[in-house]
Amino acid sequence: QVQIVESGGDLVQSGGSLRLSCTASEFLFDGYTMGWYRQAPGKQRELVARVDIVGSKVYADFAEGRFAIFRDNARRTIQLEMTSLILEDTAVYYCNQFVPVDAYWGQGTQVTVSA
Repeated sequence: QVQIVESGGDLVQSGGSLRLSCTASEFLFDGYTMGWYRQAPGKQRELVARVDIVGSKVYADFAEGRFAIFRDNARRTIQLEMTSLILEDTAVYYCNQFVPVDAYWGQGTQVTVSA
């Protein structure tokens, strides 16, 4: 069964840190560049960061210097380390292939940053 499960979201104060985790099934993970995305209320989903199968990483401008993406091919997981969180980081965070497949979107994990 194709599946993605995200976890690690929480309520955190501005300036705090969180580490999100995503576990994916073999079918959609192996051999694919994977990405973290987020969707804030009233906004379109946007790419946060991506990591390819050899670990090369690309970040959105807003994530550069604050967020770090990691990939574990053996465990089929990707993680997103977020630091210096700001109110604007409040969103539901999802992972998917870099060219996202609609059928693979999971439930996401809620990150809420408070003042």
